[in-house]
Amino acid sequence: MMKKNKIIYKLIIALLIISACTDNVRDLDFLDKVLPPTNLTASYDITQDNTGLVTITPTAEGAQEIQVFFGDGTNEFEILTNGESVQRTYKEGTFDVKIVASNAVGNSIEIMQQLIVSFKAPQNLVVVIENDAAVSKQVNVTANADFATMFDFYSGQTGSDPVTGNIGETITFQYDEAGTYSVRVVAKGGAIATTEYTEDFIVTEILDPTTLAPNPPLRNASDVISLFSDVYTNVTVDTWNTSWSQASFEDVTINGNAVKKYTSLGFNGIETTSNPLDASSMTHVHLDVWTPNATEIKLKLVDFLGDGFDDGSNNSEAELTFAINTGEWTSIDIPLADFTAAGITSFADINQYIITATPFGSSILFVDNFYFHKPPSELQKLPVNFESSTLNYTWTGFGDPNFSAIPTAVISNPDKSGINTTNTVLEIEKPSGSQVWAGASMPLDQGIDFSAGTTITVKVWSPRVGTDILLKMEDPTSPKDGNGNPTVFAEVKATTTVASAWEELSFDMTTFASFSTSIAYKNVILFPDFGNMGQGEKFYFDDIEIASIKLPVNFEVPGLTYTWVGFGDPNFGPLPTAIISNPDVTGINMSSTVLEIQKPSGSQVWAGASMALDAPINFAYGTKVKIKVWSPRVGTKILFKTEDPSSPKDGNGNPTVFVEIEATSTVANQWEELTFDLTSSGSFNTSINYENVIIFPDFGNGGQGESFYFDDLILTN
Repeated sequence: MMKKNKIIYKLIIALLIISACTDNVRDLDFLDKVLPPTNLTASYDITQDNTGLVTITPTAEGAQEIQVFFGDGTNEFEILTNGESVQRTYKEGTFDVKIVASNAVGNSIEIMQQLIVSFKAPQNLVVVIENDAAVSKQVNVTANADFATMFDFYSGQTGSDPVTGNIGETITFQYDEAGTYSVRVVAKGGAIATTEYTEDFIVTEILDPTTLAPNPPLRNASDVISLFSDVYTNVTVDTWNTSWSQASFEDVTINGNAVKKYTSLGFNGIETTSNPLDASSMTHVHLDVWTPNATEIKLKLVDFLGDGFDDGSNNSEAELTFAINTGEWTSIDIPLADFTAAGITSFADINQYIITATPFGSSILFVDNFYFHKPPSELQKLPVNFESSTLNYTWTGFGDPNFSAIPTAVISNPDKSGINTTNTVLEIEKPSGSQVWAGASMPLDQGIDFSAGTTITVKVWSPRVGTDILLKMEDPTSPKDGNGNPTVFAEVKATTTVASAWEELSFDMTTFASFSTSIAYKNVILFPDFGNMGQGEKFYFDDIEIASIKLPVNFEVPGLTYTWVGFGDPNFGPLPTAIISNPDVTGINMSSTVLEIQKPSGSQVWAGASMALDAPINFAYGTKVKIKVWSPRVGTKILFKTEDPSSPKDGNGNPTVFVEIEATSTVANQWEELTFDLTSSGSFNTSINYENVIIFPDFGNGGQGESFYFDDLILTN
């Protein structure tokens, strides 16, 4: 190759000389006397960050070009000019780099120069090993070090493999037993060398629960008989630890919540002899238990069959066995039918409840939420309107200035006006200095059913315009985050547009990326003035429900299709109708969207448009219909009609059960609110299912080629 290069260089030089001196013939033998490059060497600059990036700078006297062959197992090379550099990333190791320098006529020399790439071992290793605060015999390990990317944790437990984590992250290890272990952390980086940390660490066992038992669902008083719970009203229990029990007993408090604790438990008797329970109308018995060492418990129910004596001669009893988990609350919910199958014949005179544990005599057991229950007579579910006389609307506030509960209450409606004239609403007070995320939550008895739609509407009364209201829904069974909140949720914001008046806000849940109709969202949370600290204000809420076509109708709810059907054009066909952008955003109507009904020239005197509602009109909100109307003329009659579509039809196919009321416009080319008092019609009856609404613009006159606009059909008193 070198000979070829030399010949090529001679040819190039010859051509240059011939072209420059065509009159003379030149001797090119002098080229053979040009000396090859000398003093060929290369300098290496290796970055000190364990990346293996090497800068190679070759130099030689008399060199025209220099080739660098990297020697890293590839055939790759780079051609440089004298003094130019090239960068290459190497693994840690020793490499033979070949460098070839050539002069102008192709004379060349080469050298083989050794390159040693040595990385730094991890430095400044800091290891934090801690017992987990909630999980017994679990340790959490975090390692940080310079020049390291990962670490291995060797637990010291015989037969256990090391656990690997990235530098800076926390890994966990679950020990089989508490005790002292020789642990080792090995930090690794790009270098072959590693850095180690060792420690004799004491692994502890959690013998008491650190979290509360699951909060029982809200139930009507008639649907539960509670022996022990902070949620329900408890019956009188004579003793939680009979004289014949083999167990030590004490009342304890876990995070402010009362719990029953048994140690050295073999079996324990609980008695309600002076007040026997009649659980014959119940369907289940429930208790929550927590243990650090028991593997199973048995629960026996004893019915004295009315004789009041525990003599064994006239008792009915049955015992069932349940596996339980250590280190976490286990909820046991047992159908009473299972006890019946096990031999008990009555639940009308239950006096004793006997708990037995395995291992016998050494078990530790915490008991909470011990009660009988049956399916609720009325479910707490959407819609929530706060008007039921049997449901307990229990909202729990959070986020006051001291991070405790903000005041919440179900109260009499303080402003029976506009779209909300019902009796009872939810009040959430946000005291001055409350957290930006302060709010209140309520659990439902069943997951929200989104089969009818995915937009939720809430009537809101805010003291200010422009306050953000955040609606959040949670799956309470999902894993908890660091603050104890469910990690599966959906939340959507809406902003108030009026002050000190009721309005209906819409929350399109599909705008939240992880929302799914298949998730059982059972917690409802409202955050008033979300994102701002409390200013000592009160907010009111009502009618939390899936959006549907119902009164009030404001044409603003996303996801709803407002289908109006026109009728009575000059050819007895449909009138043009459409939901359009508000053509006159002024005065009393600043909303975005309205209904347009065109009445072309020659349309019938009875021309109009109708829309079917998703449910009958609820006259609990009032018996007057108010409608915002925009008419091109003063004195036009607007007829409002509502029908029972299930009633018999007349000769034209229209329902025969209806009510209709007229009102007359008083202004032209601007919005006004007209009132239609349904009670002024003798045929009106609040017990009738009126489900069709019909509007007749300029009723009684033929069409004059005009458009009429309508908005905000509401019920009021």
